[in-house]
Formats: sequence, C-alpha cells, structure tokens
Amino acid sequence: MGTYRRILKHLKPYWASLGASVICSLMYSVFSGFSIYLTIPLLETLFHGPQAAAPAASQGATSLVASPLSGIAGFIQGLVLRDDPVESLFIICVIVVVTFLLKNVFGYLQSTLMTYVEHGVIRDMRNAVYEHIHRLPLAFFSSERTGGLISRVINDIPVIISGISATFFTSVREPLLVVAYLTIAVSISWKLTLISFIVLPFILTLAAFVGLRVHRESGLVQERIADVTSVLQETISGVKVVKAFGMESFESGKFGAASQALFRTVFRVTKVRNLSSPLSEFLGAVAGAIVIWYGGLEVLGNGALRASEFLGFLFAIFQLMPPVKELSTVNNRIQEATAAGRRVFDLLDTEPNIKNVDRPVVLTGFRDAIEFRNVSFRYGNDELVLADISTRVAKGEVVAIVGPSGAGKSTLVDLIPRFYDPTWGSITIDGVDLRAAEIASLRSLIGIVTQETILFNDTVRNNIAYGLGDCALDKVIEAARAANAHRFIMDMPKGYESVIGERGVKISGGERQRIALARAILKNPPILILDEATSALDTESEMLVQEAIENLMSGRTSIVIAHRLSTVQHADTILVLEAGRIVESGKHDDLIQAEHGLYRKLHDLQFRL
Repeated sequence: MGTYRRILKHLKPYWASLGASVICSLMYSVFSGFSIYLTIPLLETLFHGPQAAAPAASQGATSLVASPLSGIAGFIQGLVLRDDPVESLFIICVIVVVTFLLKNVFGYLQSTLMTYVEHGVIRDMRNAVYEHIHRLPLAFFSSERTGGLISRVINDIPVIISGISATFFTSVREPLLVVAYLTIAVSISWKLTLISFIVLPFILTLAAFVGLRVHRESGLVQERIADVTSVLQETISGVKVVKAFGMESFESGKFGAASQALFRTVFRVTKVRNLSSPLSEFLGAVAGAIVIWYGGLEVLGNGALRASEFLGFLFAIFQLMPPVKELSTVNNRIQEATAAGRRVFDLLDTEPNIKNVDRPVVLTGFRDAIEFRNVSFRYGNDELVLADISTRVAKGEVVAIVGPSGAGKSTLVDLIPRFYDPTWGSITIDGVDLRAAEIASLRSLIGIVTQETILFNDTVRNNIAYGLGDCALDKVIEAARAANAHRFIMDMPKGYESVIGERGVKISGGERQRIALARAILKNPPILILDEATSALDTESEMLVQEAIENLMSGRTSIVIAHRLSTVQHADTILVLEAGRIVESGKHDDLIQAEHGLYRKLHDLQFRL
C-alpha cells in the first residue's frame, strides 16, 4: 500500500474540493434513501385510501417498535398521510419532486467536484513526470524506449486516477447509499435484512480473489501498452526508411504482434474483472429470492408486515444491490491504480546523476580556458570510450577533433556541457570543475550544432529564437543573414512565420542546418561546439553552411568535430583520436608531415586521386 499512499499524497492541494464532494455524497445518499422511503406512504395511500393515516400510524408503531428509527418513520408518515387520500397523494408528489431535485443537484455537484480533482491530479502528475524527465541525464534515455516514457505519461497516469475515483467516489458515495438503504431495510424488518446478507461473505471473498488476479496482471497491461506505443512512435519517426526499404508489411506485422499481445493481456484481465459483477449479482438474486419468499409469508401468513412495508423493503434491498456491486469493483480499480502508479513512481524515483551540487559556482562568462585532466569515461559497465585524455582549449582558439568512427569524438565534446560526467579525471572551465559549476550557467556559455539537426514543429522564427523568449524579429533576421538562411526563409509562404513541420521535414537538410546555425548565432555563446555540422550535405549546401560556420566561429572559442579534413585545416590545434586516446595533436602542416601518422593516413584516404 506504500505506492497507493504516495498516490493519495497528490490530493493534498484538493482537500477542500474532496471535502465538499464527500458532503455532497452524504446529502445525495440521504435524499436517495428518502426517495425510496416515500414509496411506503405512497403505497399506503393507494392501497388503503381514507383509512391510510390511522392504521399506518398504529401498525407502523407496532412493526417498528424494536427499532430506534420508529420515531423518524412515524414523523415521515405523519408528514405525508392525511385523511383525504388526494391531499396525501399531492403532498407525496411534491415531496418526491423536491427530493429528486435535491438528490440530483447534490449528485451533479459531487461528480463535478470529483472530476475537477481527478483531472487536476492528472495534470499535476503529468507535469511532475515531464519536468522530472528533463532533469534526467542523456544516459537514461539511451536505455529507455521513447514509447515507454510516452506511455507512462499518457496511459498510466489516468489509470492511477481511477484508483483515486474508487477511493473518494465509489468508496464514499456507495457506502453512504448502502447505509441509507440498509437503514430503511432495518427500520422495516431486521430479520429480513439479516437474511438478505447471508451471501455477503461470499461476495467479499470473490472481490478479494479478483482483486489479487487483477493486480498481478495490470502491470503487464501497462507494459504491453508501452510496447504498442514504442512500435508506433518508432515507425512514424522512421517512416521514410520504412518506405525506402519496402518494410511496410514487416512493420505492420511487428505492430500487429504487439497489438495482439496487448489484446491477450487486456482480455485476460477483463475476463477476470468482469467475473466479479455477474457473480455478485447472481448471489444477490439468490438472497433476493429467499427474502421475497420469507417476506411474502410474513405478509400473507401471520400479518407481521403490511404489504406496503414489504414492497418498500424490497425497493430498498434491490436499490442496495448496485452500490454493493460497485463496491465489489473498488479493490480491482485500486490494484490497477497501484500497478500503474508503481511504473510512474519508478520513473519519478530515478535520481539524475548529473545535477547541481550544494551551492554551485555560477559561471558568468568564459575568460581563460577549458582543461581536460586525465579524463577517462565509460558508459555504465562497458569498456572505456575515452582513456586518459589531457588537453587544453584556450579562449579564442579553434580546436578540431578528428579520427575514425567510434574513436570517441562525440563523447569527448558531450562532457563539456555535462551531458555526462567523466568516470575518472576532471574537466575545468576557468579553473572551476564542471561538477561544481551550476549546470544552467555552464550551458548558457555553450552553443551546439550537431549533424542531426533538431528542429521543432513551429515557425522558423521560434526555432531560431528557441530558448530566448520573446526575441525581436530584427535580431532573428540578423542571425539568419549571418547563417545564409534569410533568402530561403523569405521564399517560404509566410517567411519567418512559416511552420517547418516536425523535425523540420518541410525543408532540406542544408536549410535545416542553416536554421540551427542561426539559432546558435542568435544565442551568441562564447563557446561553440560543432559536431560534424557539414556532413551529409551536397556541395552547394556545404559551401553555404561552411560560410555560416565561419561567421559563427568568428571571435569564439570553437571545438569542431569533422570527418572532412578540408574544413579543419586552419584550426589552431587538431586532436587526433583513436580508440578513445589522443594519438596526435598539432597544426595541419605539422601533422601532415608525419608519414606514418593517423592524420596523414586519413588525409591521404580523403584526398587520393
């Protein structure tokens, strides 16, 4: 129940609404019971006519003599029964209208208040999960499926809220209704009421059994939903590759398999859950038949009950069955909510290993140098990706990093904005260890342009001004001009207000890259990281992007990863990586002279005739 207690803690901001909802549930139950009890004087009036008042009073006192509720019963019958049956009928009709009006008003208020609470908690939990996801390091996302994370936010949280509804709606209103109807039943005949509940232990045992089965299976249902969401997300994201390789049938089969697994699991859970209601109703019908038989004998045989009282008792007992049925499902819903809550809280309990220390150093600028001191790094328990890296990047320098694929180039630059922390060694900026620096202030000094350009389904203007709030349009245009992007932007239907689609699918790769460069130029960072920013571009696009990069690098400390050595020949320092180690460093002219060096080998491979 620890998980469920954590769920209930999210209700703290809504206690006032919950309290009002409980009060409305109480009033709803009172008027529901009163509406049922009115059937007795109504039947007395219709069956006995003018003689209804006196016999009702005397017989009611006799039949209710053992009940502490006899005074209330007598008051109600005295209120509505008159010597004139027409007058009694009129009073009953008026009271019925008023009673049902108030009952439904309180019912509406109760459901509206609960809806406010439920959707408020859904909003709060989704916001909390989403904010927590942003605090998690990149290493977390490399081991988690995107679809699985989406499923926890979209699918699991509403299941959690169904448990809250079960606790504060079903578990409050339905017991109150049970009490109201049971009070009426006991006030009429405690013997008949006792007989009516001979099947209660069986219903409770059944509910407990079903609840245990549902709890075991509910977590599996959420996992299957996550599988379906993951396949769907991956297929839509990679739709171009799917179509290019003619894999539509394969992907459809994969989705069908995930969908079938979800179907089997949901069907199994639903089959068990649905067993509860019909069995409870059947057992209730058995008890009802016994009550009708025994009560009928009481009316027809010894006259211990009046017909109107017996029919009123039956109304109360059969009105008792729906809330009892609802209560039999409460445990199932709580178990489902607990299973879903465990998945969500597992995510919320994941502690980010990249976080600010107590009293971090706020970096206000970049003045001297970035230094790597014996830095080694591995992902989890894998082999070392970087080994004993020591180098210095002075302010204003252009440092290029080259090497074969898998040498650790991208990992090396990912350590600078603290996407990861070194496994051993340290990195400092102006003498401050990055682990002691405030993360937000560190990243505010750095602009990053990668090979995989990430743009959002928004306007060109908002993509360029991303992270800068309400930035003036003239500054956006100035950055776009510097990135050689202004001309093609103005050729778009709405210029800077044109929406470029998810991940910028409506524009070319070179255009996407230039918008990303404009974004970096507008941010105006003192430190610039370029991760293969010109790869996979045609010659014309590469020339335009390279010119934009030169504009961007002007006056900045730049760290450039490049496969095309022609783009880094004028760097102040070239670091050559192989198998996670710096095997060479220097200027282009010096490195090219080393006949058996790795840089010379890479250069000859690229420029051979």
